[in-house]
Amino acid sequence: MKYRIVTDSSSNIMSMDSDFAAVPMKIVADREYVDDASLDVADMVQTLKNHKGKSSSSCPNVGEWLEAFGEAEYVFGITITKHLSGSFNAARHAAETYIQEHSDRKAYIFDSLATGPEMMLMADKIRQCEAAGDDFETTKEKVLNYQNHLHTLFCLESMNNLARNGRVNPAVAKIAGMLGIRVAGAAEGGKLAPSHKPRGPKKTIQQLVEMIRDRGLKDGAKLRVAHCFAEEAALALRDALLEEFPHLQFHLEPTTGLCSYYAEAGGLIIGFEGSFNAKNDNTKF
Repeated sequence: MKYRIVTDSSSNIMSMDSDFAAVPMKIVADREYVDDASLDVADMVQTLKNHKGKSSSSCPNVGEWLEAFGEAEYVFGITITKHLSGSFNAARHAAETYIQEHSDRKAYIFDSLATGPEMMLMADKIRQCEAAGDDFETTKEKVLNYQNHLHTLFCLESMNNLARNGRVNPAVAKIAGMLGIRVAGAAEGGKLAPSHKPRGPKKTIQQLVEMIRDRGLKDGAKLRVAHCFAEEAALALRDALLEEFPHLQFHLEPTTGLCSYYAEAGGLIIGFEGSFNAKNDNTKF
């Protein structure tokens, strides 16, 4: 195949029906967890729940990205938002090196400005372009335009790992946990933007449906949910959405290692097609 799609493992994809490679992220706490197909995600989540010290994530280096590019003529990379990781910068440097070493090849790296499901949607769009016979530049422009109509929402029951990783105030995370408050929000310009604090499962689902509706979801559009040991909540969201959008293309999958680290048990990450998202224009960041 001419195309190779390469993501870091925050995409939540370990394989797909295309020439594909996932470059493992790492989670560092009491030990190092490599986010690949062999990771025991349940054990990691439980261990980190009881972990009292700091924790962090580590991105693939330039060499790991280059190895993942293989010998493809065209390489399209997709990374977690650069505001959470150095993965985008490493992948971009790898792409520059790849092109310098192979003048007859092309490589482009997309900063997803998100993680998980939105990256899956972008990867699937690249695959569709390849199947349609689109050339490299056409594919790049189509995916960039498509990205401007994607949205990512999150709903978390715990923010302990985000606090340990310096992403949120530890005091805020502790109070939210003690009060049983869920935190819902969106990825805005590649940064987490908490906006709602619903209490209870029913109000949480209602809030998420409202947030999705407000971002322009249309019947027949694609929506993906990655859940961290929260299948019941994910299915409740599915059922609520299908009442209003009966032809919705809904996809559900469990989170892999990196997404599980940020979402934690009970968390949901939602990516979907909607109205134009000015905060998702990666040419501005």
